[in-house]
Amino acid sequence: MGCVLNLMRLWLWVCLMGQSTIPVILSQWSGGGSGNVEEGSVLIDGRVAIGSTDDDFICATLDWWPPDKCDYGTCSWATSSLLNLDLSNKILFNAIKVMGGTLQDKVIYQRTSDQQPCAQFVKNSSEMFGFSEGCLPMSRWDELNQFFRDAGAVVIFGLNALSGRSIGMDGGLATGAWNSSEAESLIRYTVNKGYTIHGWELGNELSGNGVGARVAADQYASDINTLQSIVQKIYAGFEVKPLVLGPGGFFDASWFTEFIDKTHKSLQVVTHHIYNLGAGVEDNLIDKILDPSYLDGGSQPFRDLQSILQPSATSATAWVGEAGGAYNSGHNLVTNAFVFSFWYLDQLGMASSYGTKTYCRQTLIGGNYGLLNTTTFVPNPDYYSALLWHRLMGRNVLSTSFYGTNKIRTYSHCSKQSPGITLLLINLDSNTTVQVQVSTKNYGSSIRTSTLQQKNQIQRSNSTSTREEYHLTAKDGDLHSQTLLLNGKVMTVTSSGDVPPLEPLTVSSLEPITVAPFSIVFAHFPNISYLACSSSSSSSGSTQMEMDRFDLLIGLLIFGLLQPIICMFF
Repeated sequence: MGCVLNLMRLWLWVCLMGQSTIPVILSQWSGGGSGNVEEGSVLIDGRVAIGSTDDDFICATLDWWPPDKCDYGTCSWATSSLLNLDLSNKILFNAIKVMGGTLQDKVIYQRTSDQQPCAQFVKNSSEMFGFSEGCLPMSRWDELNQFFRDAGAVVIFGLNALSGRSIGMDGGLATGAWNSSEAESLIRYTVNKGYTIHGWELGNELSGNGVGARVAADQYASDINTLQSIVQKIYAGFEVKPLVLGPGGFFDASWFTEFIDKTHKSLQVVTHHIYNLGAGVEDNLIDKILDPSYLDGGSQPFRDLQSILQPSATSATAWVGEAGGAYNSGHNLVTNAFVFSFWYLDQLGMASSYGTKTYCRQTLIGGNYGLLNTTTFVPNPDYYSALLWHRLMGRNVLSTSFYGTNKIRTYSHCSKQSPGITLLLINLDSNTTVQVQVSTKNYGSSIRTSTLQQKNQIQRSNSTSTREEYHLTAKDGDLHSQTLLLNGKVMTVTSSGDVPPLEPLTVSSLEPITVAPFSIVFAHFPNISYLACSSSSSSSGSTQMEMDRFDLLIGLLIFGLLQPIICMFF
């Protein structure tokens, strides 16, 4: 696994409504193939936003795993670790998005006074996670920070939370207070060198029953309070101080409730991890991804965490710090193939609907779930899915309901690039094309015309307006394909390592939206104006240059367990 962070919050308000219907059936794009054709309808309520994400909602992680990290006989990490990743690779620099790690709680930090060279992770079956402790050389820390600075990345770094503790044989309970001396030394070194860190996260997967080890909630809360004191002390002269984040583990309601209650003055972000598909070795991963009921079950941790945060005294927000879907490095040709965009985009839509501010994908590169190919650095399909979300989906989340087959998943947000809204449709059916009619609910105090007058105004407006559509399909219709087609065109980096342009189809708003089997559609409606979107002008006013970078935030998460150390936000 790795470590990744993300947050979102929801805002609700109520006003009067007027209703209009816009015929939208995925236009002139058929995606090829034959089969059944069904009709369905989407109702988007634009009166109020049901949630709000951070501008940097999309992020990804970098991990610590060495090349000899293997799962089920497959070694999928190569040189993708924070310690050995080729920072000079142009594709990586152009795609820069994400970073984090599982060996986080086994990482020690070299001090300027150390005379001995930094030891690397070495396989040792008697050690937790099968590896010895490893060391982060300050020379590498310097290189990483120069890379982040050049790329314009915002960094979240995960700290080793097991330092100074004793791990019991019975259930892996780690007892004793956190030894913060090494972390304090690293933070002080970072500040003295002028490096900018957006946040410091403590620990990786030590909450609840933990993974390999666990820490009691009251002790973890005490340690977070210690970290907050260190941050306040070292950054005393800074107007803006880094965030303090934790616990970066799997959600456990009782554990999280106690932890949040005892850190309400020191914690800014509550982070949790998502691997709800099970082990990467399982042969039914695609069945789960294509099962609407299984996907629906993924909302539970988002909903439960919000039920703890909302009535509590804390002002902390929720992030998904790490999400790889299938643990133990994922599954080749599933979690790094087209089919995984169904799960990934559905998770983004669901998480944003339940108040998650940021969602970090495991990984940017490394394992079988990277956004980039581990050896070639070429973007996998999910990279383009994430990039489209980042460019099109704004902060404010709209209530979206679909009426028809349960194989269609729908989400909508106020648009990011321009006025209007963006609708996401995911078709999980292998043989059915769905023609989607979109209805909208809105309210405007100046609208006092009759229903007939409103209808005539809408028809006149739509006769001259257009929308933009982005249809995503797998090459040759193969769900295992690592090649994505955008509106029928193969997406691949240029000879100079640049990400290709993502060009939409321009379609008359009078035409319906046609969602082909096993396809994903983003539809941008620039001429739909909602009150819920009037407060999101800041998110829709981003410059094209800013959005093209797709690298606005990297979260560095070094936890001490083998976990991703850096998270990057798009």
